[in-house]
Amino acid sequence: MTDSTQDKTEKATPKRERESRKKGQVARSRELSTALVVAASMIAIIGMGGHLAGQGLSLMRDSLSFDARLLEDPTRVVGSLFVRLLDAMLAIAPLLGAALLAALIAPALIGGWNFSAEAFQPQLSRLNPLKGLARMVSATALVELGKSLLKFTVIGTVGWAYIWGHRDQLMRLAMLDLNQAIAQAVSLSLWCVIWMTGALIVVAMVDAPYQWWKHNKELRMTKKEVRDEMKESDGRPEVKARIRQLQHQMSRAGMMEKVPTADVVITNPTHYAVAIRYTAGKMRAPVVVAKGAGVIAAAIRELATQSKVPLVSAPPLARALYRSVDLDQEIPSDLYKAVAAVLTYLYQLRKGLLRTQPAFNDPVPGGELDAE
Repeated sequence: MTDSTQDKTEKATPKRERESRKKGQVARSRELSTALVVAASMIAIIGMGGHLAGQGLSLMRDSLSFDARLLEDPTRVVGSLFVRLLDAMLAIAPLLGAALLAALIAPALIGGWNFSAEAFQPQLSRLNPLKGLARMVSATALVELGKSLLKFTVIGTVGWAYIWGHRDQLMRLAMLDLNQAIAQAVSLSLWCVIWMTGALIVVAMVDAPYQWWKHNKELRMTKKEVRDEMKESDGRPEVKARIRQLQHQMSRAGMMEKVPTADVVITNPTHYAVAIRYTAGKMRAPVVVAKGAGVIAAAIRELATQSKVPLVSAPPLARALYRSVDLDQEIPSDLYKAVAAVLTYLYQLRKGLLRTQPAFNDPVPGGELDAE
């Protein structure tokens, strides 16, 4: 059975996610990073505003003062400049520290910290001007341009609205004495930046989930890619050894011993596997004799193949059976119709009435259907 449309409808496997991270491809939101850095800087300024202002005034006063001794010994000029530079760095160190801390926290909130040496390796394809031009006019580039314009429009509108709403106070600054005018101007400017920072945070709260969704969408795989990867994974010696280990463990519990007695193994096709047994006239309803997810599902599929138990891909039904039916329990009545369709297909296949498997992708009914 082939994927006719080859749509990437399957969630990325752990291997695909690991390869993506190795290449440096992780979910990232520049708006979130910018918002956190700006917000942290604003908090630092508000919390240490008085200290920063005092340090700035002291630095300005010392820098503008004249020391006649500097004319006598030019080497003192270099020392004086070094001292002033050191004072300036110490004054803004808390602000830079807050911004740096926010910049380090931002990646952990979406995508996690990740360092990829492969991302820094030179690639000649990046020097191709035609590919560079294609990237500039691609749909992704246009979307990013639209997002940037929307971001600046939102933030600019908030800033303009604040200034317009306080235009009377701004006009009265000219009538105040110098100290009052400076204090009032600083207060208005600070609140304007706070409002614009709030708008930036709102933009980041929208952009971060979008970037997460976009990244996961780009990693999605076709059903064929998932099957090929599972075949490759199942063929690796360490995976085979792990499967044999699990088979041995489950055999002691008795579950794997029942797989060869099953009539069919219903799969997801790779994430889940549920073995069903049904004897007409002797059993009231089909019974789940084995089930598993991940590596256990691979072990069930391998044993079923060895025992010539047919495998049927029915993702919705496999998930429903795995989640709702315990081992050695009858399936619930709301799954009778879906399981009956699978058993009917197997009967027709054995009789030569069918050659290809129909698609069992319809949603599993709830509780509206009773057993026949």
